[in-house]
Amino acid sequence: MTGTLVNDAVGNTGAAAIANWGETLDVVIVGAGLTGLTTAHELGIKSSNPVQKLLVLEAGNRVGGCVTTQSQDGFLWEEGPNSFSANPELLGLIVDAGLKDEMILADRKLPRFVYWNNKLTAVPMSPGSFASTSLISRAGKIRLILGATGLISEKVTPEALARGGEETVREFFTRHLGAETVEKLVIPFVSGVYAGDVNQLSGQSAFAKLAALEDRGNGTLVPGAVKTLMARKKAKKLNPPRADLPVVKSGELGSFKGGLRVLTDTLAAKLGDRVKLNHRVIAINPQPNDTYRLTVETPSGITTVTTRSLLLATPTNTTGNLLQPLAPKSSEAIAQIPYPTVACVILAYPKSDLKTDMEGFGNLIPRSLGITTLGTIWASSLFPGRAPRGWQSLINFIGGSTNPAIAQMSDGEIVGQVHQDVSRILLKEFRPPQPRVLAVHRWDRAIPQYTIGHQQRLDALQAGLEQYPGLFAGSNYMGGVAVGDCVKNGLRLAAIVGEHLTKSQPRLF
Repeated sequence: MTGTLVNDAVGNTGAAAIANWGETLDVVIVGAGLTGLTTAHELGIKSSNPVQKLLVLEAGNRVGGCVTTQSQDGFLWEEGPNSFSANPELLGLIVDAGLKDEMILADRKLPRFVYWNNKLTAVPMSPGSFASTSLISRAGKIRLILGATGLISEKVTPEALARGGEETVREFFTRHLGAETVEKLVIPFVSGVYAGDVNQLSGQSAFAKLAALEDRGNGTLVPGAVKTLMARKKAKKLNPPRADLPVVKSGELGSFKGGLRVLTDTLAAKLGDRVKLNHRVIAINPQPNDTYRLTVETPSGITTVTTRSLLLATPTNTTGNLLQPLAPKSSEAIAQIPYPTVACVILAYPKSDLKTDMEGFGNLIPRSLGITTLGTIWASSLFPGRAPRGWQSLINFIGGSTNPAIAQMSDGEIVGQVHQDVSRILLKEFRPPQPRVLAVHRWDRAIPQYTIGHQQRLDALQAGLEQYPGLFAGSNYMGGVAVGDCVKNGLRLAAIVGEHLTKSQPRLF
């Protein structure tokens, strides 16, 4: 089973390896998840004037963060993110990393299903399928169309006004699309993607792109979408995309032949021994000459590293602990960003046990049905080479903000619950034997929740960092949790760090 990076590509040694630098570094990045590795690659590899005195310090024994690809006995599966929706930033990184030929795309016509009225119903993805779908009633369709086009306009609720106008996801989408659409489409989507609660998540933060459409459309989504599309076409003409980027059509999901870890492993391998595994930063001490001295716990003991710039590409608990002595208000603010427990359960069944042909992306489950599992990705239907012939592998998610009790369940209890839910939705009438259990990965801190007040927490973080030039922070608690969002965020942070290095004293490469 694959699980950790081969350490001939990435440093796994102790204090002596760092001590060899012998002088102040230009950049230290704490955290070797996708955001941190993207930043490091942009600064240390891709740049026309690459930073040589750069380190990435990772507390764990592998790179990738939540990206967790595993394989065994002909099965290959993901225990974190399972695919990506490509943006230009991600495609550019894939090309720059030499992975263009390793990328694979799922059929964009594969339907997504919602379980409703004891059957799977395809989510409408076109005007024709929307008109004919039985998932949304006639009244619900009319309400959605009138709201999305601005032909009817509901006011922001008094509760949201009392919060300064910030709406929950439920309030935002109910106002625009109607209550039925929220129950049957929005809530299952939020549960499946964020493992979140529509009554707690901020519409403006968790769905920032849709909130931007509303602003551009003077309070209405469809006019905002039209204006945005026109603006993008104009911008594309003025600044055409790189000619070497792969062509990816709208709706196509991507991965790599060897799974998503191919990307993070490759980025780390290109950085070589500038990535140090099992190196935990335990303290940050600002120095009088605008540098930072880090105390680092390594396999060989405690050492110190001095750097001109520092990026904390870590989850909020790690970031907050390191910042607490320096910026306690920032630390306190980001400590309020919740991360619910989610279990990723990978099960495999003989295809003969399934009651559908499994031609699809997967299925989501409205919370009102009382089914515990949040949703299921039909993994081996998406990409080739994910299961042996005659088998179907399923990636199931359970827990999240609406089911905190999952944290107290044993792995056996979790598997039993998921198998029961899968049996109800996907398996034939007879109860088949227990499935083949490939993995149960319990993420105690799974996905950061962009709840009400999220932007104010990020503002408080930034206010504290401004007191310390050269100290930066960023991970998937800002800018989006998807793979493409993390890459875009990493490139943004690289530009900020690079600008700081340029403005501060000259560096030698």
